[in-house]
This record gives sequence, structure tokens and C-alpha cells, in this order.
Amino acid sequence: MYLNIVFFPLLGSLCAGFGGRFIGPLGSGLITTSSVLFSFFLSTLAFYEVGFSGGCCYVKLLTWFNSEYLSANWGFQFDSLTVTMLIVVTFISSLVHIYSLEYMGHDPHLPRFMSYLSLFTFFYANFSYF
Repeated sequence: MYLNIVFFPLLGSLCAGFGGRFIGPLGSGLITTSSVLFSFFLSTLAFYEVGFSGGCCYVKLLTWFNSEYLSANWGFQFDSLTVTMLIVVTFISSLVHIYSLEYMGHDPHLPRFMSYLSLFTFFYANFSYF
């Protein structure tokens, strides 16, 4: 669930960026907006799980190096600060996506714009709390 929060905007961006010609402007807008809204829904569940229950979740992706006394891993840590920022970032980004659908509805390059907007959301949700 935790990695889905982070990677759903990237998935929506890739679908709109590479498949924008096939799904059209409305389809790309719906895919990117729904991916960010689903990420917001999952971040509210993570906020309930981590914020109210007091637990911290660490997702290990891969080992960077491992020596006899020191081990360093690549991964994601979801603590109370992280899930609070995920709530804020995904909520504001979902509102921006919904507004952009109406505001940029006449633009012929809407799939590219929505792809960039979801890509921005992906990077901002990952690196906003470092």
C-alpha cells in the first residue's frame, strides 16, 4: 500500500505521456486525476495507520552495501511527518489536477501537460520532506 501511494502518480504520468495519442485528452486527464485521487485515498489510510496508531513503516527496496559491521539499504520510511506531508501534497495536487482539467480543456496538448503535472506530483511527493 505504501509504495502505491508514491508510484501511482508516476504510473498516471507514464500512461498519459506515452499513451496520450491513443487515449486522447479526456482519457489522459481522467487517468492522471484518478491516479492522484487514489494516491490521496491511500495516503489517508496510511495517515490513519501510522499517525493514529503510532507505528512507523520502513519498506526496504534493495541493499546498497553490506559489510561486516555496517549495512546500508535503499528504502522508504513512512513516519508521522511523511504521511502528513503525503496528505497535504496529494490533496493539493488532486485539486490542481481537477482544476487543470477544466482550465486546460481546450488545449490540444492536454495529455502532455497532465503527464508533466503528474510527474511533478510524483517527484514532489517523494522529495518534499527531505
